[in-house]
Amino acid sequence: MIKLNNMQQKAVEQIQGPLLILAGAGSGKTRTLTERIACIIKSGVARPYEILAITFTNKAAAEMRARISGALGDTADDMWIMTFHAACTRILRRNIESWNKGYTSHFTIYDDDDSMSLIKNIMKEMNISDKYYTPRGVRYHIGMAKNNLQDPDEYCISIGADFRAKKIAEIYTQYEQKMRAANALDFDDLLLVTLRLFVDCPQVLDYYRSRFKFISVDEYQDTNKTQYELVKLLASGYRNLCVVGDDDQSIYGWRGADINNILDFEKDFEEAQVIRLEQNYRSTSNILDAANAVIDNNKKRKKKQLWTERGEGDPVHLYRANTDREEAQFIVNEIISLASQYSYSDFAVLYRTNAQSRTVEDALMRSGIPYRMYGGLRFYDRKEIKDVIAYIRLVNNPSDDVALARIINVPKRGIGDTTVERLAGCAASRGESLFKVMNDTALVESEVSRAASKIRAFIDKMNEMGQIPRDDLTEYIRLVMEKSGLVEMYEQENTDEAEGRLENMGELLSAVRQYTQENENASIEDFLENVALVSDLDLMEDRGRPVTLMTMHASKGLEFPVVFLCGAEEGLFPHSRAFDNEDDMEEERRLCYVAMTRAMDRLYITHSISRMMYGNMQYNMPSRFIHETPKSLVLDRSPKPAASEPVSIPGRSSFNFSEYLKSSAQKNSTKPTQSVDFSIGDRVEHSKFGKGMIVNITGTEPKRVFAVAFEGQGVKELAEQYAPLKKI
Repeated sequence: MIKLNNMQQKAVEQIQGPLLILAGAGSGKTRTLTERIACIIKSGVARPYEILAITFTNKAAAEMRARISGALGDTADDMWIMTFHAACTRILRRNIESWNKGYTSHFTIYDDDDSMSLIKNIMKEMNISDKYYTPRGVRYHIGMAKNNLQDPDEYCISIGADFRAKKIAEIYTQYEQKMRAANALDFDDLLLVTLRLFVDCPQVLDYYRSRFKFISVDEYQDTNKTQYELVKLLASGYRNLCVVGDDDQSIYGWRGADINNILDFEKDFEEAQVIRLEQNYRSTSNILDAANAVIDNNKKRKKKQLWTERGEGDPVHLYRANTDREEAQFIVNEIISLASQYSYSDFAVLYRTNAQSRTVEDALMRSGIPYRMYGGLRFYDRKEIKDVIAYIRLVNNPSDDVALARIINVPKRGIGDTTVERLAGCAASRGESLFKVMNDTALVESEVSRAASKIRAFIDKMNEMGQIPRDDLTEYIRLVMEKSGLVEMYEQENTDEAEGRLENMGELLSAVRQYTQENENASIEDFLENVALVSDLDLMEDRGRPVTLMTMHASKGLEFPVVFLCGAEEGLFPHSRAFDNEDDMEEERRLCYVAMTRAMDRLYITHSISRMMYGNMQYNMPSRFIHETPKSLVLDRSPKPAASEPVSIPGRSSFNFSEYLKSSAQKNSTKPTQSVDFSIGDRVEHSKFGKGMIVNITGTEPKRVFAVAFEGQGVKELAEQYAPLKKI
């Protein structure tokens, strides 16, 4: 058995009173927590059924239960070791009828699909179009309202009480009424109703507050407002509350987690002891020192410094590529060069958004390296990509019944399955395509008269898309996305998931642009064939243990010997959404810290000067997180830039853009041969975007395109003919 270190042992022995265990990445928190619970039982201060241990996943609960069983035997069966939702369900089954709100102990738990179905029915009854209020978007806002303890009126006030908010509040009101009538609770209700039960029925709260003498909560930095209030109420009796977490790994604010819960623990429990677990058993010291340096730039955090006895190890490898494809190829080349030392499963490629996976996937496939997507689908298997491809296929081949069946009701058009099945039967009997049958107005009127106008509208839309010029395939597909209604559907949904789908659709445009650049005179048929072949390769069985591709969020809790953190560029990582909000920027930095600390032996940070995004070439500044990593810990593997290459702009903490422009303008005087008017490095001013610096020039006069880095605005591409640029 591995001996506990001094701080772990101190945490195990600190039994009485409130305790905050700040457990850094890879510091052995699970073992410490389970040993502490075992110590409580062995010391005789509590019996097993007086223990409540909350975890965030069923997997974590099962692991903890198995470890405690190994130490104590069957007595662990009497403990409540479970997730918040499981604990609340058990409480409600026994006590919900005491609440006198019409619920019985036999209530049904609605999953996401059930909730979505109910919301769709409510919207239909209220004559609310799902074109402007997508059911998924409404479900997201209702869930966030519940996590913030808001009823419909409070929700409406909190986001401005505009027309849209009022409509969602009306749906929320109906949703609550119908859920109660159905004796049903959704996942958010399990927590919220338990909290309301405790408040309205003090005798129920008193029972559980008296029963659970010792309470522990894992991943406390990820708790939302409801969970926080539940824990506070349950622990208000004995006050023997132990919370374990790491404020530096709080990365779920976008789904309701509140970092202040862990930061303010000592305010809620003034007598609390704080123990820091800072010895890391995962990574080398160079990796940890780099991660420590980055996260130290955050202001809202509790100070801690991870250290290890593993030795220095490799420096952090930095690579600046000219393009995103070159970046992906560098990653693949490194995997190949290290393949003799590691198996493929030892490698992980982490990125900020799912859309970034495509170029890495392409490079891995070209090299014959097996890979798997963790917590997501391969690029061409994603729903939104398949939907766009189906539209293109149907426009290109109206006889493609499979493509038609996929998108006839995406976005929703009120054309039901029964209607499609009836017309498909007619098509089969006549030996014709479904599209051709739908074009037969008389037949449609006779067979499905109620849906006739909707089918006609669909046919007209498809015929309209058939008239789009195809001389520029990227623009053609962009217009298909727009005219199909897919873009508007996801924009109206207004959720993080919908934004991710839009980003993936933008990445498809990048794929088209790159394909046409590499294949002169390529047709839409050629591109569709290429997609089909790529998808077919994706379905092949992986050979050996594959490389892992995942988002940085999905990587939390995992570890890999070799980690590539790619796309480290301003606007991509940190994400542009965080630029105007310091709290959001600090969460982006915590995400960087999480990503860096997944690495055990080798950490690579890569970025590119230019990146194809949404079908257009963009020029991004290197991420500020690169600048925040001490140079003494970094081995720069980047190729030396040629004199004609664009200037790359280093990000930095508290970035003094004016100072940078002044120094860079003096250092960079390389001028394109086509012009004497504007040069790379020139300081310029724009009437809308303000002051900036030219970082790249493409094309020739008078049709040049200037890439200009503007203070606080990022990099903008401006056409010479229309850009009101002024030298300063």
